[in-house]
Amino acid sequence: ISHGGTEMGQGLHTKMIQVASQTLNIPLEFIHISETATDKVPNTSSTAASSSSDLNGMAVLTACEEIKNRLKPIIDKNPNGCWKDWIRTAYFERISLAASGFYRTPGLGPDPESNTEVVYNYFTYGVACSEVEIDCLTGDHHVLRTDIVMDLGESLNPAIDIGQVEGAFMQGYGLFTIEELIHSPEGILYSTGPGTYKIPSFSDIPPHFNISLLKGSSNPRAVYSSKAVGEPPLFLASSVFFAIREAVKSARHEAGNSCWFTFNSPATVERIRMACDDFLTAMFPKENHSTEAKPWNVVV
Repeated sequence: ISHGGTEMGQGLHTKMIQVASQTLNIPLEFIHISETATDKVPNTSSTAASSSSDLNGMAVLTACEEIKNRLKPIIDKNPNGCWKDWIRTAYFERISLAASGFYRTPGLGPDPESNTEVVYNYFTYGVACSEVEIDCLTGDHHVLRTDIVMDLGESLNPAIDIGQVEGAFMQGYGLFTIEELIHSPEGILYSTGPGTYKIPSFSDIPPHFNISLLKGSSNPRAVYSSKAVGEPPLFLASSVFFAIREAVKSARHEAGNSCWFTFNSPATVERIRMACDDFLTAMFPKENHSTEAKPWNVVV
């Protein structure tokens, strides 16, 4: 198989092998996959937007169906044969055993009648619940548990897809909690490396991290009723941000402070600590936009 997607650790090659194996009804070990190259598959779509399995999977399916149709007369004559028997017969009968498949997502584009544009073929859904605890003195936090249910239709490979959900969630966790770009008033980026721009580490993974795929779901608009999984789980990490906000709200309530407060993302240590609002934070000078003093940084 030569397809137009780029394997970058997301399991694309594995899924394409599975699609071919299921379509042709042959063992996985019979299938060899070549690295992506434009001399084999030119003018490819970008491997992005969680669409690679959909686009390349349907193209592989189309090509395999074509080969399958060519072999049908041979299989009908020898139904008790095996794949090697059928291929050998096809070779000596000079039947082409190579095929090309192409797929474009149908129904996308502008609709002149409604003056709207269809940009998605289907939607991927998920739900998450996270439990956190915060240290009101330091502003630190820990994610104690996260439970996720993801609707991925009929997953091509649950092990790969669950790994994708875990990775996307942790990427989103960084986005909503610790990853912050700090700029100078002149626009110079201060957070330029691992010392000033923190990303999630192994210790940030919830100790209780439960992920399940929704059962009984289907998706007739994608290959073998599957669904995209790359980026959709990322926003589920907002459950951590809102859990932190609820924890801050609880701390403020215990201290007799108002439950109405500004709490922006990302939920950094500084924002959590200052939002807790106690006698220590009262000692900090309030932000004054009218002063002529030059600030150290600006919020973009």
